Amino acid sequence: MSKRWSAIAAGLAVAFPLAASVAFAQGSAPGAPAGSSSSAAPSASAPEPAASASAPAATQAPSSSVAAPLSPSAVATPERAPVSSASCEPCMPGYIVEQSATGEDSGPHLRYALEAIEIRGNTRTTERVIRRYIKLKPGDVLDVDNPEIELTRYRLLGTGFFQRAQLSLRRGSRRGNVILVIEVAERNTIVVSDLWMGLSADADTNGNARPLTAYAGADVAETNLAGTGITLGAAMGFAQQQLAVRTRYFDPSFLGSSWMTSGTLMYNDARDFYGNRDVLYDDPSNATERVQDYAIVRYKRAGGSLGVGHDLGMPIQLWFDYRLERIDASLPLAASHRRGLDREPIDFGFNKGLSVLSTLRSTLVYDTRDSPILPTRGWHATVAGDVSMSPLGSSYPYQKLTINASKWWQLPWRHVLRLHVFGGAIGGYAPLYERFYVGDFSDLLPDRMLDLNTDRRPAPNFLNTDIVEVRYGQYAGKVQGEYRIPLYRGQRSIYGVDLFGSAGIYGVATQRDLSDPPRGYHGFSKIPVDLTFNLGLRIDTNAGGFMFAFSNVLGFIPVRSEARP
Repeated sequence: MSKRWSAIAAGLAVAFPLAASVAFAQGSAPGAPAGSSSSAAPSASAPEPAASASAPAATQAPSSSVAAPLSPSAVATPERAPVSSASCEPCMPGYIVEQSATGEDSGPHLRYALEAIEIRGNTRTTERVIRRYIKLKPGDVLDVDNPEIELTRYRLLGTGFFQRAQLSLRRGSRRGNVILVIEVAERNTIVVSDLWMGLSADADTNGNARPLTAYAGADVAETNLAGTGITLGAAMGFAQQQLAVRTRYFDPSFLGSSWMTSGTLMYNDARDFYGNRDVLYDDPSNATERVQDYAIVRYKRAGGSLGVGHDLGMPIQLWFDYRLERIDASLPLAASHRRGLDREPIDFGFNKGLSVLSTLRSTLVYDTRDSPILPTRGWHATVAGDVSMSPLGSSYPYQKLTINASKWWQLPWRHVLRLHVFGGAIGGYAPLYERFYVGDFSDLLPDRMLDLNTDRRPAPNFLNTDIVEVRYGQYAGKVQGEYRIPLYRGQRSIYGVDLFGSAGIYGVATQRDLSDPPRGYHGFSKIPVDLTFNLGLRIDTNAGGFMFAFSNVLGFIPVRSEARP
């Protein structure tokens, strides 16, 4: 397949569903003003996004037509069985369920018939988009202890469309009926999804080490295009003689259905650095062998991906993605370096010249956070599996599995504790940028920016292990804890500022590092693990979330141990 036809096919594949999504969303926008609306009809069929922590509503019914806020402080206990929403029998105010489903006395439950759902404050976001995130519908029996009420609030906040979301009840048109009032305060939906700025140490085109270079990049998105909920984003990253470009879209309700769709187009003009020490490098430009600090490989990537997803339940999503890329790599004729006490050839991780990467991915997402930027409770976990095979047209047959999970707790004194766990494994021959890189796990090295590697340094190696010999691996794991202290909460441009500190341990290894460690290391030093830590600020603003960390500067302090045999 020629480069031109690959680009045309990838562009059409992403452009068609995007155009269909926008056309349908604009055509189905309600004609009534969006500022305040109510409806007694069931909401449109659509999935609930993964989001939110469980907290119940208030335990007392409204006694007048004034909306009564639902208190998030009344916490549902596991032994309380939520009342089924299958029945639409009108319930009298104060109807009490004396026992749980297990027959144990767990206190009173109050139930009402949900007459309507009223939405207020949505000046830009269409009502159809908001109702997609509301599982409750008119006709349901509303148990005020049902965690779904507070889950609805968390799901709305998790969209990033709203600064605040408040739920309350008011009296309906008949006794026993109530109206659920959802009042939102919209936030700026043109956000900076990611921002990269820092210093790195790399090498020039001849493989000579340079002490200091800069890199920068930004990812900007409109997360609620014309109030339809569609996301359009673009990203660009720059480093020394490197460039990365991305465009993407996401539709949470494709053509009004319960299916989500996503698409990405990408281009990378990149390079990477190879060799531990004493690198012998056959220069492809003049076919001469030279001794350099590093061997350099330049490569270009162009392609895209398409994905479809669906909600499996309140906090669970399942995604399927297909990715197609064209790779053009310029490799040295040969290169070798010292690994431990021995000289060995370097594995560049690419096929020479033109090659194709074609992969299928499935991803399971579990999300119960109460906020996407500064969460104080809940889980966020993903399990992803990639398959790349020759029958799919791929030049790189491999399989990849990753598990990534974080759990947050709010302590009694309002500080926040987070535990993060990661594990991954690759089988087969994956291209270099699909392998696990030490900089993605050590906070003291720059992580990859849009798959661009900007730094040549090895792991800091605080534990004096053979991880100093490892740059990319087939296996990786990390356990990290983070402590966060709220410094500021506001309602205008800046919503929150938290000071955080983190520390953890990680490991990266190839199959050979585990079965045949480099010679010269003994005992514990043959286990490729290292420590990592970070300190900085997390900030939630109307332009998105930002993290200012000091680990990038700390990584240049000469406290690392690069001792080798």
